[in-house]
Formats: sequence, C-alpha cells, structure tokens
Amino acid sequence: MRAFVMGLLASACLAGGAFAQVAPADTPGATPAGSTFTQPKEWSATTGAKDVVLTAPEGNASLAIVDVGPAADAKAASEAAWNIFHPGGHPPFKLTEPLAAHDGWDERTNVQYETSPNEHRLTGAVALRQGNRWTVVIADGSESTWDKRGAAIYLALASVRPAGYHRESFAGMTAHPLDDARIAALKDFVKTSMDELGVPGVGLALIDHGKVVYEGGLGVRELGDAAPVDANTLFMIASNTKGMTTLLLAKLVDQGKLKWDEPVTEVYPAFRLGDEATTRQVLMRHLVCACTGVPRKDLDWIFDTNPATPPSDTFKELADTQPTSKFGEVFQYSNLMASAAGYIGGHIVHPNMELGHAYDLAMREQIFTPLGMNASTFDMARALDGDHASPHGDDVDGKPRVANMAFNYVVEPARPAGGEWSSSHDLIKYVELEITQGVLPDGTRMVSTENLLARRKPGVSTGEDTFYGMGLETDASWGLTVVHHGGSLAGYKSDIMLVPDAQVGAVLLTNSDTGQDMLRPFMRRLLEVLYDGKPIAAPMVAASAKGIQVEIAKERTRLAVPAAPDAAAGLAGRYMSPELGQIIVRREGATVVFDFGAWKSEVASRKNDDGTTSFVTIDPTNDGFNFVVDTHDGKRGLIIHDGQHEYRYTEG
Repeated sequence: MRAFVMGLLASACLAGGAFAQVAPADTPGATPAGSTFTQPKEWSATTGAKDVVLTAPEGNASLAIVDVGPAADAKAASEAAWNIFHPGGHPPFKLTEPLAAHDGWDERTNVQYETSPNEHRLTGAVALRQGNRWTVVIADGSESTWDKRGAAIYLALASVRPAGYHRESFAGMTAHPLDDARIAALKDFVKTSMDELGVPGVGLALIDHGKVVYEGGLGVRELGDAAPVDANTLFMIASNTKGMTTLLLAKLVDQGKLKWDEPVTEVYPAFRLGDEATTRQVLMRHLVCACTGVPRKDLDWIFDTNPATPPSDTFKELADTQPTSKFGEVFQYSNLMASAAGYIGGHIVHPNMELGHAYDLAMREQIFTPLGMNASTFDMARALDGDHASPHGDDVDGKPRVANMAFNYVVEPARPAGGEWSSSHDLIKYVELEITQGVLPDGTRMVSTENLLARRKPGVSTGEDTFYGMGLETDASWGLTVVHHGGSLAGYKSDIMLVPDAQVGAVLLTNSDTGQDMLRPFMRRLLEVLYDGKPIAAPMVAASAKGIQVEIAKERTRLAVPAAPDAAAGLAGRYMSPELGQIIVRREGATVVFDFGAWKSEVASRKNDDGTTSFVTIDPTNDGFNFVVDTHDGKRGLIIHDGQHEYRYTEG
C-alpha cells in the first residue's frame, strides 16, 4: 500500500442520470469546493455534490476526490469521505502513517485498510488538510487495473492541491555553485537520512560544470564491521544499468549497426511476444520505452532463475508474455524487454558469442573502458571479492540486519536490465557524459548528441510532469528538467541524476532497502541547495522513517513467527509451479523455510480476514512474498500473485 502513496470532453450517460466526462487528454479539473487535480487521459469523471470520481477505462477501479470539510483527524476525515463516496464500502481500517506536508497542504496522511490477497483489491486513502478543512483521495478497485494504470494514479493523486495554490518553480533561475557549504549541506542531509532510515552505508558523488566536487562514502559497508564506504566501494546499481544499456544502443546507432526505428525481428529474428500483432509493431526503441503493453512479470525470474539460467531464457519468457494494455497506451515497466535490448546489442557487436558473454564484453569495450569505469562489472564473484557494500534490510521486528546475497543472483540472467556493480567514483563519470551530451573529458566525442538525447525524449507518462524515455526518466516537477533513473535490488537502492540547466549531477548509492526512501528526497534536497528551495526534503525522509516503522509494527501483529504449528503441519514437503518452479519446505526446529533453489527465506503464517491462511517470507530484503494456502483437485497448493498474474503451486 505504501506504493499507492507513492480540451473538450466527450460525455457518456450513466445509470441514474449522472454523466461521466471522458478526457481525450490529461485535463485540469476541480472539486466542488475548488481543490484542483488532473484528470488522466481516457479516464471518466463524474461530479457529485461533494466529490469527483475518476474511473479507469476498464470501469473496475476509481479514484474519488472528496471535499470533506472539518474533521477531527485524518482517520475521521477518511471515514467521512467514504460515507460520501461509497457508504459502508471500505474494508476494515488498518493504520495511518504520516506523509510530509507540502503542495499547499498543512497535513498529509496515508490511510491503509486491511484486504486479503485473494480479493485482488487495492484500497486506500490519502487525507489532506489545509487549515481546518480536509480533502480525501480514495483509491478502490481491481489490483490488476491499478498495477497497469499506476502512472495515471500517480498523476491524479500528485496533482491534488488546494484551491489557489501555485506550485514552486525553479524555471529560469540561476543555480548556485556546489561550493563547500552546499556540499556540506548535502552530506549532512545524507547523514541525517541514514540515521533516520537505518541505512548503514552510502556512496555519494557530485559534479558541477565538469568538475567532480565530491566523491566518497558515508557509513559502513556492513553492520558489525568498521570498514567504511569510500568512493570505490561497489554497490549493485540495479536498474541504473538500463541507462548504460541504452547508451550501448546509441553507440551502435552511431556506428550504423542499428536503427532506433528498425523492427526488432529484423535485427534479431528470434524475438517474439505472446501477441503476434504486438511483435510486428516493436521497434528497437520500444524494447526500452516501457510503452508496449508488456507487464513486469518479475516473479517468473525471481523464483525460477539461478546463475546458471542462460540469458537466452529472456526471449523464451517474452515469447510467453501477453501484453495487457494497448501499444503506447500506458507505462508498464518491463525488465525482460530491457534485458532483451541489451542482449541484442551485445549480439550485434559479437554475433558469434553466447549472449551473456557478448553483452558483457560489448559493455566493457563500448561503455566502461572509454569512460574509465574500470571497477564496474557484471561479475558477481569479482565484485564480492573486492571493496563492496553488503545488502541490508529490516527484520520482521523492524531492526536493520545484514541480508543474504543469494536473492540478487537471480538478476544475472537478465543483467542488461539491472545486474551491474559500480561505485560512486565510476558512476559519476557516466553522469558527466550525460551532462556533456556525449563528450569525454579529453574532448573526444564518445557518442553523438542526437542519439544520446534520443534516450531522454519524453515518451509515455509515468505521473505528473514525469516521463519515461529509453532507460532514462525525465522529471519536470519543479519547473526544470531532472534526468534520472532509480535502481532497486534486495538491499541496494540507488539513483543517478543530472540537472542539465545547472550542469550539475549526482550519484547516490545505498546498501539498505530503506534507502529507497532517501532517493527522491535527495533529488529534492539537491534542488533546494542549488535554487534556495523550500525545505521539503528533510520532512519527507522523517515522515517515511516513521511510516516504515508504523507499518512494520502493525503487520507484525498479524504474523505468527515462527509459523503457527497447526498451519505449518498442513504444508506439503514440495510444491511445483509450471511457471515458477519448485518450493522445498524445510523445517529447522520450529522454523519453517521456503527454499526456492537460488534463494530461501523463513516464512511466518498469517490469518487473513477472508478466512484464508498465508505463508509470508520474512528474511531481510526477501520479505513480503505472500503464498496463500489453497486446495485444487484434492491436492494441497499455494497461490502467489503479482499485480496482473496469478501463479499456482501444487504439491508433488
């Protein structure tokens, strides 16, 4: 649920005489009391006496923006909003957690409700207060639709503001240089954020007008070990790999070996999607645009992949993957598609090599060596043998712990999408190339400006004033463009960012899952330092830190650790899924462990509100995978699902 917090109109008649206005484009709107918002393209809007209800094109998910007025607190305001939108229609209340106050609101609170996995329902609310009056945004509907249309949700939710509020903008302003005082301010922000979020170590680098003004580390590589993080400490950078994969493609376009608008099947005939019509439409640029309608489908490689899985399996998985939205309709992030792009690029450079080796060598020759990124690697053994940061995550009681590295090995077969190890020292060189638009420090042009910038061209919308290009995202939330991309693997969260107007860039690498809640605030803090912005970043981190602990504590009350003996007694010793492989159930004293082959985790049991029982993984960084006990054709089973897919395991 925390992820949630994260023209002319055509009219159609509804039952009861109401009219739903369907937006042909993202359209400004307002509630009856004057709160403003943006109605997403193709969503319908129905206005009542005290609310506006935005409904997804599928018709099974809605956002209600409700003018509540005075209320005792966020929970009371949310209850009043439900009584206006859908009386008696919400699940049991779970918890409230604070959000940072900004965008004209004096108070912002996330309100969560209890739902059971088999409901496939997403329900929640954000309560917003200005003065003594509340506006509440309610989300309710099909989890599949929310997963597919998450960008539209973020657009609508982020755009809700009080009547008359004018957004802060840095457009046209001259940035301050990153002098000693401003560098110190950024480092202080990182230190404080680490303390609040429980992040053991951070790699940080800053560049201003071609000069690296800071590179180094804060904190330690591993809890319980005094070895400090430094500029050369390696972290897994996860999806930050994508920008360098598309840089490889840009160089191949420069070399005449590839065209952005070339059909993928002409470049690599073995490429297929589950839908033949979409296969024919996919050009090389579309592999990395997150716009083809291909969903994430990450559970397939998380549970049924190991270091020995051949990279060619990327193409087998894609051949079995059906698009779930129209081509170019919505943002749907796909690691498999980005993985395919990298392997095709490597194959073009080294056509006679195995796909993984070809990609690794092409990246070394074409990207790492020219940039002087000498420590960067896709070799897990090499990285772990040297100066590297260990992964960390909170345990089931909210305490930071060193995590097992095994989970992260599953990215190796899809490494063009997220398997790179790098350091702040190395990555700032890549950021510098983005700032110079393709020119190396010695004046040599590494890649053409045209093809480097093609990767940043705004494509599909990811939210309010944010767009995905090709392995890079552009963010114009504050009146100027920030180019960036985040990265997330178990125990590693990171971001690279540059502000082209200021000729400033940054690298932020963390070795903890809670580092995720530092990334966007750091981007905001960088802009505050450059442009004397309002101090919003620090409260963002403080609110996140409190919210994390509130949510962990509440969920802990629902978990039996170790798993309840009566529930555990009903488990089979082995389960099989045709898509996800096997689970071996191991009992280590009172502890129950699910072993997936490449990685494993202790599981807790959970009694859900619908009467079902779940087993939930709880090891640090591997937590939160929810397996619902099931019986099918007389056999014991387990069910797990992501936003748009359900997978069934059967004993055997």
